[in-house]
Amino acid sequence: MSLTRRGFGTALLGAATLPALPLRAQGNGSGNGEGDALSVAVSAPPASIDPQYYTLTPSIQVSTHLFDALVERDENSRTKPALAESWRLVDDTTWEFTLRSGVKFHNGETLVAEDVAYSLRRVPTVQSPSSFAVYTRAITAVEVVDERRIRFKTASPYPQLPNDLAAVAILPRSLGENVPSADFNNGRAAIGTGPFRFVSYSPNDRVRMERNEDYWGTKPEWRTLDYRIVTNSGPRVAALLSGDVGMIDNVPTPDLAKLRKDDRITIVEGNSLRLIFLGLDMFRDGDSPDITGPNGEKLGKNPLQDRRVREAMSVAINREAIVRRVMEGAAVAAGQFMPEGAFGYNPAIPVPGFDPNRAKALLAEAGYPNGFSLILRGPNDRYVNDEQILQVVAQLWSRIGIKTQVDAQPLATLIGRLNRFEASAYLLGWSNSTGEPSTSLRAVLGTRGSPGLGLSNYGRYSSPEMDALTAEGLRTLDEAAREKKLQDAMAIAMRDVAVIPLHTQKSVWGLRRGLTTTARVDEQTLAATVRRQA
Repeated sequence: MSLTRRGFGTALLGAATLPALPLRAQGNGSGNGEGDALSVAVSAPPASIDPQYYTLTPSIQVSTHLFDALVERDENSRTKPALAESWRLVDDTTWEFTLRSGVKFHNGETLVAEDVAYSLRRVPTVQSPSSFAVYTRAITAVEVVDERRIRFKTASPYPQLPNDLAAVAILPRSLGENVPSADFNNGRAAIGTGPFRFVSYSPNDRVRMERNEDYWGTKPEWRTLDYRIVTNSGPRVAALLSGDVGMIDNVPTPDLAKLRKDDRITIVEGNSLRLIFLGLDMFRDGDSPDITGPNGEKLGKNPLQDRRVREAMSVAINREAIVRRVMEGAAVAAGQFMPEGAFGYNPAIPVPGFDPNRAKALLAEAGYPNGFSLILRGPNDRYVNDEQILQVVAQLWSRIGIKTQVDAQPLATLIGRLNRFEASAYLLGWSNSTGEPSTSLRAVLGTRGSPGLGLSNYGRYSSPEMDALTAEGLRTLDEAAREKKLQDAMAIAMRDVAVIPLHTQKSVWGLRRGLTTTARVDEQTLAATVRRQA
């Protein structure tokens, strides 16, 4: 039995080395694609080389170079075989996966089913800011049938399991129990089956890799890879223009028009599945940490618990102006997590219109005619124009009486604060890279504290009705019925203003002339997809 699903198309330590894998000479070029060496400059650093540490796109992106999963997603987030050559439903609650024959880990060991069982056991044991356990929680039992076959039991029918397992990297069981994430950063445990092999990692600087000559799939064109982290857009563009790197991601929107006209550069772009949104503290009954009265006095209660206040904050935002003026058209205004055309998109959910007069009326109706004061927190090094977006939102909220101060900081610092629930309002992004909305419904909107839910729900929104619909959707085998349940679950959360969606990003890459890549809806920048143009 096979199940199909629709895709959506066009989208810490010091420097460490692994002595067994020395980086060879960089070939005939500087890394701009002229020889067999490639350099890429990316805008966000990974949190770790450990592929099971953190469900953060920059970390997942690095992991994809080094590690494989049973299933992979193509550029449109459709699932296809990876380490598993096939899978099938044995019965409604039992999946069987058959591994490819002869796949080798980077240390020469042959992949067998026990490695898969080991990898899945490790996932929930990793101490993580946002755990991969959301992708394994449906599995109630694992049975190794033989060296190439493994079965997964679920408590109820769960059609999303192959899609979920595309997020879980497979590691060799020889790493042993309780292997720390630090051992991946220093190279001792950075052993996968991926297209590149780990050479060294300098946090916030670069990851060096070299081609896996024993790779089971199509080998990359590049013998060596210098994967640089350049968070500042100016130096990133300069590196591309000078020929120091062959590709950059997140081309800054103010430079797009100029780069399109530069005959040294090729621009590749496509829609993504990343929503930029604002989260709000809905949990506290008393004072929220970043909210005071209009004159700085304590309020004694949390205004964000009132849906009318949240709606006022939403309709006070001119999304189209942000898309047009801040994002230079490289975004689409949004009112939900999935973009139009994607599986789970609900056409009945509107993009909230810009209505400052209604916003003021809602605040007055909620008992805040003079507004209140608020700190809006967010990153200044993660999303396209993130700090500029924060400033625009702050101005718009201030105009309706919510005096807003911006605190923009590195994402790593922000996430620490959010994990301690020390923010009242914050900007984040979420990529539904599985191609459907269940990950956002579970991780961002699901009730925190419930098993496998709410792992990235820092505002602690909770709706038992939405959780129940999501759970029903996840165990519904009929695709149309499953989509309807997930659409209805999203409608409940958006009705409640669980978060404030702003826009879906477009992804834009810049490459040296003569090189091209494949635009991916999950926004990942993958060196294995960079190729010379014929």
